[in-house]
Amino acid sequence: MITNLRLFAIMIALSLVAVSAQAFETRAKAAYVIDLTSGTVLLNRNADEPLPPASMSKLMTLYVAFEALRDGRLDLNEELPVSQHAMSYGGSTMFLDTTDKVRVEDLLRGIIVLSGNDACAVIAEALSPDGTEAGFSRFMTKRGKLLGMTNSTFANSNGWPAAGHRMSVRDLAILASKLITDFPEYYPMFAETEFAFDGRASKNSRNRNPLLSLGIGADGLKTGHTKEAGYGLVGSAKQGDRRVVFVISGLDSNTARAEEAEAIVNWSFRQFAEKTIAQEGQAISQAEVWMGRQSTVGLVAAEDLKILLPVLADKEIAAEVVYVGPIDAPISKGQQLAELVVIRESLPEVRLPLVADRDVPVGGIVNRVMTAAILLYQQFVGAPAGAM
Repeated sequence: MITNLRLFAIMIALSLVAVSAQAFETRAKAAYVIDLTSGTVLLNRNADEPLPPASMSKLMTLYVAFEALRDGRLDLNEELPVSQHAMSYGGSTMFLDTTDKVRVEDLLRGIIVLSGNDACAVIAEALSPDGTEAGFSRFMTKRGKLLGMTNSTFANSNGWPAAGHRMSVRDLAILASKLITDFPEYYPMFAETEFAFDGRASKNSRNRNPLLSLGIGADGLKTGHTKEAGYGLVGSAKQGDRRVVFVISGLDSNTARAEEAEAIVNWSFRQFAEKTIAQEGQAISQAEVWMGRQSTVGLVAAEDLKILLPVLADKEIAAEVVYVGPIDAPISKGQQLAELVVIRESLPEVRLPLVADRDVPVGGIVNRVMTAAILLYQQFVGAPAGAM
């Protein structure tokens, strides 16, 4: 049976209160904000709508390139040729031509800092299963699905306007989070503000991310703009132990993008704070035990239980212990038996593990006979199972 126990006692002991944070009124057509440290989604507007991502889709090319470096299929000092196709791209470029052979490390910085369309195509052709950018785009689409990016389809490596080239802002946030966590050795490149490649890109030498110089913990990742897509940004910022990843898309100007991005970062860190609601080993509740030497087992926090809460407050947190019980003996100390489900207004529920506070061996013959007798009696009188 499913047993739900309301935690009146723990709510009183914690003296924690929660209230809806003031909703962020975004001007973006689509927006997604996640506190990466706790996994809490702070803002969701049209998060799963496939939209033209412009240069923000270059992050997928970078992810595939970083995987190739990790696997030894690329080397940072390896020099790659520039094809006529790569050279033909306009927009933001490294001003590459077919006489060049360019180090992979320079190409990566050319994509991250300069948003080089040509640099993306060079990487794409080098890693493509068939040597073409189109083949690389099909590969990225399949790889993205494996990463959980279910609303992303790539027609090229750089976000150049093309029919069917689409990503959702949630997918972009998934991709940004994986770049941060999977490739910490390369992530510092995203905070670089300038890259003067070979002295030839003086007109395109500075990072367009408007947050990097503001001193608010911003350290990535990628801007994007086309007429169809509007102005967008995949961003991340870290303050203290917390990291926030956000994506905005469809803004009408560079200024609006800069203002919106800064406002989202400030809102994310100022309106929410991480709270410890229980210490490791703290007793939370009890669970019923079936055929054990004891009829109950204590449920304790497996580790310090931390959740993200709005900083303003006017009422107690709603929480429940949920487990399937009675729980069959034997039970080992530290075995996860239940979850603490915390309900937060305006935020998703959070489920935290609870474990057994001690071993509970199987009961002796007397215990088992008594338990069976109680069960038979309950069935006879119509009492609910588990009501011992």
